[in-house]
Amino acid sequence: MAEAVQGRAAFQVLVLPYRQTEGGLLYALFRRLDGAYWQGVAGGEAGEAPLPAARRELSEETGLAGAREFISLDSRATVPVLHVTGGFTWGPDVLVIPEYAFGVRADSMELVLSSEHTEYGWFSLDSAMSAVRWDSNRTALWELDQRLRRSSVARES
Repeated sequence: MAEAVQGRAAFQVLVLPYRQTEGGLLYALFRRLDGAYWQGVAGGEAGEAPLPAARRELSEETGLAGAREFISLDSRATVPVLHVTGGFTWGPDVLVIPEYAFGVRADSMELVLSSEHTEYGWFSLDSAMSAVRWDSNRTALWELDQRLRRSSVARES
């Protein structure tokens, strides 16, 4: 794996907040300021492991802080470095970095946006799958939805 440089980890985390409502499961997505596309919470900083990065990114980008149980997803992807940092941040031979996906329950429908996003919304699975730009987000959304529907987590309110 590439070394972390310039304050950015040589990996990406993807965090998908979810809520169980009377109408079913909903997933929070965020519209990026710099690209005007929808995605889950994403990022990673040098010196972090994926789960701590997911916790920090969630807090920074949504205001959801404190002790939360994260669902580590089996969904893994590699992401082109140009889509993450806009350049060959880790040298000319590092073309893709790994992405680690997580789900996390949100306590409220109200979130606090960071300056990275212009808006957020709560989406059904089908709407979320249509809205996101990245295939990795679609795969992780599908897996999280399946895991929640197959567990008691989705039945808790």
